[in-house]
Amino acid sequence: MNSFDPKSILPSLPEEPGVYRYFDAHDTIIYIGKAKNLKNRISSYFVNPKNHDTKTRRLVQQINKLEFTIVHSEFDALLLENTLIKQFQPKYNILLRDDKTYPFICLSSERFPRLLTARRIDHKLGTYYGPFANPKSMNALLEMLHQLFPIRTCSLALKQSSIDDGKFKVCLEYHIGNCKGPCENLQSEEDYLQYIEQISQILKGHYQKPKQFFVEKMQAAADKLAFEQAQEWKEKWQLLENFQAKSTVVNPAIHDVDVFSIVSDEQLSYINFMKVINGTITQSQTWEVKKKLNEEEADVLTMLIWEKRDEFHSSAKEIISNIPMAIEFQGVKNSIPQMGDKRKLLDMSLKNVLYFRKEKADRKAAEESGGDRKMRILLTLKNDLHLSKLPQRIECFDNSNLQGTNPVSAMVCFLQGVPAKKEYRLFTPRTVEGPNDFATMTEVVGRRYSRLLVEEAELPDLIIIDGGKGQLSAACDALKAIGIYGQIPIIGIAKRLEEIYFPEDSLPLYIDKKSESLKLIQQLRDEAHRFGITAHRNKRSKHFIVSQLEELDGIGKLTAQKLLKKFGTIKQINEAPMEELEKVLGKMKALSLKNQIKNWVD
Repeated sequence: MNSFDPKSILPSLPEEPGVYRYFDAHDTIIYIGKAKNLKNRISSYFVNPKNHDTKTRRLVQQINKLEFTIVHSEFDALLLENTLIKQFQPKYNILLRDDKTYPFICLSSERFPRLLTARRIDHKLGTYYGPFANPKSMNALLEMLHQLFPIRTCSLALKQSSIDDGKFKVCLEYHIGNCKGPCENLQSEEDYLQYIEQISQILKGHYQKPKQFFVEKMQAAADKLAFEQAQEWKEKWQLLENFQAKSTVVNPAIHDVDVFSIVSDEQLSYINFMKVINGTITQSQTWEVKKKLNEEEADVLTMLIWEKRDEFHSSAKEIISNIPMAIEFQGVKNSIPQMGDKRKLLDMSLKNVLYFRKEKADRKAAEESGGDRKMRILLTLKNDLHLSKLPQRIECFDNSNLQGTNPVSAMVCFLQGVPAKKEYRLFTPRTVEGPNDFATMTEVVGRRYSRLLVEEAELPDLIIIDGGKGQLSAACDALKAIGIYGQIPIIGIAKRLEEIYFPEDSLPLYIDKKSESLKLIQQLRDEAHRFGITAHRNKRSKHFIVSQLEELDGIGKLTAQKLLKKFGTIKQINEAPMEELEKVLGKMKALSLKNQIKNWVD
């Protein structure tokens, strides 16, 4: 039985900002909330309960005890509420879900720090940067940092006393130039920490100081006439410059800004966050929040803003959002831009969050459609590639040649996610001489879709090109030439890291290796390759047989081709009745051929 009596408690509640906690009969915290006015907020749960939704009424029925803490301001209440929710995780508070545990980069706090990756945060180990929604981009960043700064990768405990006692020996990393050997006192801690400071700046998204660091090193080396060393520093500067150029730049005049957008329905809220530093988007992530009670959208957003700014180590002085925050953060401006580049940023964030919500809805629809695996995969592919319609007809191209001989191009077709072998096509290049993969791709793609247009046949919902940016660009040239560029989605898949390239976009898309959509793309690519290689081998084999037959006395190229067309192989020519050979060659040539081939077969 519920022993909580709100009538005796409510009159004595303070009209101050604070945090309140509801307990059930087992003395377990079931809800934590903040309030600008504790008396008004807590009273609202117990006055006119018929106006509450089902979840709130259920919560009220379970309240057995109330505790509250008075704080100085509503902002302090937010901080305390956030801390307590993380600590106790009450069942009626909102639940943050993003379906993934994203990785972080950790800059360790040990002597001579290292760069590590982790999916769980332990602040005792060091400073964490991230999370990274795309592990491939994280690995690319790590690879660049190790190229720029020769820091150690070993796990030795480099105490100065141990180093002085000679307990360590340099490893292969030192000999190939990836480490300067602090384990043998070959690099001072001061020099090493200079590198760590630059790494920290890059991980925060601040590129200017590290670039200046390289420029100063380059000038110092040049002043000493150490031109080789100066060139090395210049190459590092260029590497960092190129890496920064690949980031999504919005406007260099927009300095440090956090962008948040939220859309909600009855059960869920979806929030996108973009971190902008010096005009460059350095982080972007979207979450789903399951609402346990009928929380105000502004309260949900404000709590998430505080939590994510702390997680991303953000100190931006401006927060852009699509709705006002429930509480103003100290020293931080909250704005809702209506025009200009900041509005474009907000629109980009909203586009991300709306896409995320649509993707969730599509997945749910696929699951509710009776578990149709093919439909689920096609829906996933549609979402992963941001297609406007379901890719029910997909065509994939691949070129095959060996040392420039007997080139052939293959096109395979999948309908509803499965091979449609009657739709497969082979192309022998007509206008390309030699092993020119790009020109061949332009020719065969142009021939394929020119014919479909003439025949008014069905065009595919998606074109896949086996290859990277070069092959994709060549295929796009063909589509432009026949006037259908932009009408059919087209992508390229590169073999090295299975990167997905889009037209006129230098940055690839990395789909999760376990994703069913990537496996479908790989299946199309592999099938096109198999079909093309098989045709290429057959063509090469026929070319070889014709060449062999031409070596025989009395047999020219045309005659050799007739024999091959009629009989297929040299063995079948040898086993053919004399009458059949005479029909093709005549009596004397047939007899001569039989005698010559017999020596080969024997």
